[in-house]
Amino acid sequence: MPRFAANLSMLFTEVPFLERFAAAREAGFKGVEFQFPYEFLKEDIAKAREDAGVDIVLFNTPAGDWSRGDRGIGALPGREAEFERGFRTAMDFAAALDCPRLHVMAGIAPVTLDERVHHSALEGNLRRIAPHAERGGVTLMVEPINTRDMPGYVVNKTEQAIRIMDNVQANNLALQLDIYHRQIMQGDLMATIERHIGVIGHIQIAGVPGRNEPDTGEVNYHALFDRLDRLGYDGWVGCEYLPRDDTWSGLDWMKSYLK
Repeated sequence: MPRFAANLSMLFTEVPFLERFAAAREAGFKGVEFQFPYEFLKEDIAKAREDAGVDIVLFNTPAGDWSRGDRGIGALPGREAEFERGFRTAMDFAAALDCPRLHVMAGIAPVTLDERVHHSALEGNLRRIAPHAERGGVTLMVEPINTRDMPGYVVNKTEQAIRIMDNVQANNLALQLDIYHRQIMQGDLMATIERHIGVIGHIQIAGVPGRNEPDTGEVNYHALFDRLDRLGYDGWVGCEYLPRDDTWSGLDWMKSYLK
């Protein structure tokens, strides 16, 4: 049985962020995730979580300057000091929010640099921060993101993420497998899950190609969830999709899993 976590950056946006925790719990979610919490006080988020009675299961490290096109800086040579400052901020939030996972955003590559340079930079950053994260009980997530939605993102295939993790060799690294991104870039979902189930630490879902509710589009999520159950996956499944209408009217797909 999947354990669903509502992505509060995309779901329940009809209400202010701090009210989305309670909205998610009322809708049947026991966990939540979100992208960037840094504009809010840690204490306010912690209270919203506690009042709602949900687990915070994942959020992102700071992305750099989003308004100038940054989509993470973990793989950008020359920005290591900025990356480490952002990571320490993320760890402060993770400790306050009792969150066990941080998605380390790699970033978008300038066209002038070889992809291998960026992968090497990300590996170096992960090696430096992994011991600190491990002491804090945090697993660092590496997520491939599709280049249709985010052109130039330097970790865009599952095999790249696995190779980076293998090169770093840290006990607290795991694959964040977003089914939406994988289907767009490579497909072959069932074989990918079976091949890498031992290193998958978090899964995210959305319909393909529109990134709407999971019961829209080309992915058979019923079969995928059954396969995860048979493989013994007991992690969270993050619902990171854009509702076609209001959030609540689009939750029918989840009802059979809440019984």
